[in-house]
Amino acid sequence: MKTRIFKAEGHLIDSAILSGILNSILAEGADYRIISLNVGKRPAEISSLEIEIIGKGEEHLKAIGDKLTPLGVYEQAVPSAVLEPADMDRHAPESFYSTTNHRTEVYYEGSWYEVCSQRMDAAVVFEPEHKRFICRKLRDIKKNDLVVCGSDSVRVFPFAAEKKKDGFSFMSNEVSSERSDNIAIERTAFELEEIRNRGGRTVVVCGPVVIHTGGAEALAEIIRNGYIHGFLGGNAAAVHDLESQFFGTSLGVDVKTGKVAEHGHNHHMRAINKIYGYGSIAAAVEAGELKEGLMYEVIRSGIPYCLAGSIRDDGPLPETVNDMIEAQRQYAEIISDADMILMLSTMLHSIGTGNMTPSWVKTICVDINPAVVTKLSDRGSSQAVGVVSDVGLFLRALRDRLQANVF
Repeated sequence: MKTRIFKAEGHLIDSAILSGILNSILAEGADYRIISLNVGKRPAEISSLEIEIIGKGEEHLKAIGDKLTPLGVYEQAVPSAVLEPADMDRHAPESFYSTTNHRTEVYYEGSWYEVCSQRMDAAVVFEPEHKRFICRKLRDIKKNDLVVCGSDSVRVFPFAAEKKKDGFSFMSNEVSSERSDNIAIERTAFELEEIRNRGGRTVVVCGPVVIHTGGAEALAEIIRNGYIHGFLGGNAAAVHDLESQFFGTSLGVDVKTGKVAEHGHNHHMRAINKIYGYGSIAAAVEAGELKEGLMYEVIRSGIPYCLAGSIRDDGPLPETVNDMIEAQRQYAEIISDADMILMLSTMLHSIGTGNMTPSWVKTICVDINPAVVTKLSDRGSSQAVGVVSDVGLFLRALRDRLQANVF
C-alpha cells in the first residue's frame, strides 16, 4: 500500500464538499486518515483539511488525485507543472489537463499562478512571454504551445467552497415551481441596481419566448435605463421582436389580443425582408423605420450584442453570425468581466453561455420549465440560480420593481 497527503480549504462543511471528498476516496477502493480538520465557526471563516489517502500504488493514488482535483483537493508536496509542447495545431498532448469553470491555480517553479480566462472544457497553456497560464480551447492550440499535463500541480477552488453568504442564492440552487417569484424579483432587481451603480456589467441571454410572452417591452425599458451591458441571443429573438414592431404579431399571433392574425404565419418572413431592404437592423433604426422595441433599444444603447445563427433560422438577419466558431468568440468576448448573467428562456443559448462562464459570475436562469435550469447545472454551471416563472411576467414585474427603486 502507498500513501499521499492531500489538502483542501474553503467552505467544506456547509457546501458538502467534505463528504464528497471522503465518498470519492472510498468509491475508488482506497482508504483515508484525517490528519487535521479545522472547521470555520462563522460564515466568513473557511475550513481546512489535511488528509492521508491510502491506495494500492502510485498509479492508484494518482487516479484518485485526478478525481479529487475538481473538488479543490491538492497534494501537500506539489510538483512543478509538467509542460509539454503541442506537436501540431489543434492537438494537445494526450495527458493535457482539462479545465473546470472554477477558479484554478497552477504550481510552477516555486509559485502558484492563477489561470487567466477561466472556462470549462479547455486546456491550460503557459505563455512564457507573459509569464502566465491561460485557458485555451483545443481548436486554438498552436504547434509548440506549452500545455499543462496532469493534475498534480493544479488546484481548483470550487464555487461552493468559496461562496460567501451574501444573500445572492435567494432560493439556493435547487429548482422548484413552488417558490414565490417575489423574492427572486426583489433580489434580481437589487443586484441589477447595485451592479449598475458601481459601474459593473450585466449581460442578458434572450430567447424568442421573451417576445411571445410579452416581455420584450419590459426588457427594452430595462436596457434603456442602463441596467444591461451586453445582449446575447439567436436569430429568432431578433426576428420576432421585429415582427412585433412591424406587424403587431409574434409567430403570427397578435401580441395584444392573442388571436392568430390573418396571413400572420408569414409576418416573420416579411420582417426579415424589410430589414434586407435597409441592409441591417441598425440601418433600419437610422432610417426611422424601426422606432421602438427590443432590438431598437439594443442598437440605440450601443451595448455589444451577438445573434448566433442555427440550422433552423429563416433569413437569417444580416447581423446574425452564422459561423459558429465566430459566434462563440463574440459571446465569450461580450461576457468577459461580466458580474451577472441573466438567462431568459433559451435553453441552448443559456447552456452555451454557461460553458464559457467562470463559476464565480452570478447567474440567474428564468424559465417556465424547471428542466432547463437542471440541465444548465448538470452541464457544469452549478452556480446558476433557477427561477421557474413565465418570463414575460417576470420581466414586467422586474421592470416595475426597478422603477420603484426602493431597496
